[in-house]
Amino acid sequence: MKLLINIRSLLFCLLLIMLLPNNSSGQQLKLDTQTLQLANQYYRNQDFDKAAAMYKEIYEISGSQHYFNLYLNCLVEMDHFEEATDAIKKQLRKRGQDPQLYVQWGYLLKQQNLPEQANEKFQKALDAVPAAKRDYSQLASSFLSRREYELAEQVYLQGRHKLTNEPFHYELARVYLYQRNYELMFQEYLQLLKEDEKSLGRVQSSMLTAFRMDVDDSLRDEFRTSLLRQIQKHPEVIAYNRLLIWLFVQEKRFSQALRQATALDKRTGTGEAQIVNLATIAAGNEGLTEALKAYDYLIAKGEQSEFFQLAHQGKMQVLYQQFLAQVPEFRQPEHLQQQFDQTFQVVGFTPETTPLITDYAHFLAFYKHQPVLAIEVLTEHMNRGGISRLQRDQLKNELGDIQVLKNDLWEAILIYSQIIDANKNNQLGDEVKFKKARLGYFMGNLSWAQAQLDVLKASTSKLIANDALELSIFISSNTALDTTTAAMQLFAKADLYAFRNQDSLAWAMLDSIETNFSYNSLLDDVYFRKAKMGIRQANYEQAVSYLEKITADFSHDLLGDDALFILAQLYEQQLNQPEKAADLYKQMLSQHPGSIYVEEAREKYRHLRAEEKPDQETLFLEGQEVN
Repeated sequence: MKLLINIRSLLFCLLLIMLLPNNSSGQQLKLDTQTLQLANQYYRNQDFDKAAAMYKEIYEISGSQHYFNLYLNCLVEMDHFEEATDAIKKQLRKRGQDPQLYVQWGYLLKQQNLPEQANEKFQKALDAVPAAKRDYSQLASSFLSRREYELAEQVYLQGRHKLTNEPFHYELARVYLYQRNYELMFQEYLQLLKEDEKSLGRVQSSMLTAFRMDVDDSLRDEFRTSLLRQIQKHPEVIAYNRLLIWLFVQEKRFSQALRQATALDKRTGTGEAQIVNLATIAAGNEGLTEALKAYDYLIAKGEQSEFFQLAHQGKMQVLYQQFLAQVPEFRQPEHLQQQFDQTFQVVGFTPETTPLITDYAHFLAFYKHQPVLAIEVLTEHMNRGGISRLQRDQLKNELGDIQVLKNDLWEAILIYSQIIDANKNNQLGDEVKFKKARLGYFMGNLSWAQAQLDVLKASTSKLIANDALELSIFISSNTALDTTTAAMQLFAKADLYAFRNQDSLAWAMLDSIETNFSYNSLLDDVYFRKAKMGIRQANYEQAVSYLEKITADFSHDLLGDDALFILAQLYEQQLNQPEKAADLYKQMLSQHPGSIYVEEAREKYRHLRAEEKPDQETLFLEGQEVN
């Protein structure tokens, strides 16, 4: 019995020893981390002698092929080819016919201008690779890391032959992208999609990467042609049609995308989600007409449609967008009111329709001049059951804006402050912080407003950060050298009137600055505000005159590129002078190469200068939509 107790005690002690932390191993791990950081630093500084010694030590401890490759790189950089060869041979004796070691040996021979011997080693790597997908992928990655793209292709083709259930379509497509062999890349991606329709998202993501490398849009055209051929050959592959719809959306060809999406839905009965997504994207990219058609299609399917309610809500939001985009004298508030009423009869006043209710309240206050009714709508919905705290704060956000409209500015500040306190770590909080700072600017409290804006420049929301930065720079650049802020106070007042849609009062404030402060730094901003109001009122000739003043006299100021880009857009879209627009877009590229508008200007310039081509895919699809 005593012996049994002693054995149990001994086992218990051994267990405790095993569970105790191993301080020496912890120190070794810390040492390895420090060694690795130091080795990487030596490597970046091209101190290859010290880096090689440390990578060799790390490799011997870890056994990681990555560090062995870095060790070899160091030896190659120092022209220590014999030492590198000995290291590879030593590893081959230890690890047998490791194909990745033959890749490194071949690379080593290639660096010594021995291509035939290098190819011999590369072939040994191909011969030695085990018949497993993982091994083929690792070998191909080794070749890719050495920019041996043709050999990586051989690896995958050999794997396709040896492993009958592993076609490596996706991997080969990536290799062909590196080789710029786009035709074969298309073939692999489309074959992958034919065999596995669940790969659609993966193919779309890969094609976006390829399109970013396309400098003249030719790759997109070639891909569309290949895709259309496959649709013609294999009409049964639904994923091809979905990919074509996606491609049309990327090109903002919403009409073609919608035609295909509705035809696909009629054929399969599973296209409603894609149509909703298409409508949302189109509405956010000036495709309001196509968005309305998409929502109308879903509404026409009746209440059995999964998206019946959502389509009604989306349609109303697009109708409101159209209303806002119209020239003031052509807006019909009473007609829009009727459309709001009809929509709410279908969708009701529910937590899900909170965004639409917010739009409705804004419409009542700012366009029907019924702020009291708008406040009633918001308050009633805020007190409705089922509303989340965030939704309630979103409604309060609109309530604060209406108080600004009513000129009850201190009440607006109180409401904004309450929202900020309740939303310290989300985008709504930052949005309202900006509104509160802007309200300080409207009220002429410029230094306080700028201090708040400077904090917001670090916002996680890029849009809010950019708005805060723009207003902060505007305040500082127009107050730093002035002994008086009188002109700035008038300008802030003009912006307040513009926020309230009181353009005539805003214009009067701007006129006052132009008359009484003709040499003030705000003069280009005055012209810019007047140009924007001219555009809103469809007085395009007047807007052009002000924008041309900026491009002529203030081209190197902050608004120079904004004015030039908007001027080009006016000539392209409103004045129907594409040649003039193309010249202005070209001017943007040469005069403002660092502008945020450069990429869009380049795209528009290429589009305007391109020769008109027959829309071959549209001609094809008119006869062969998915039936």
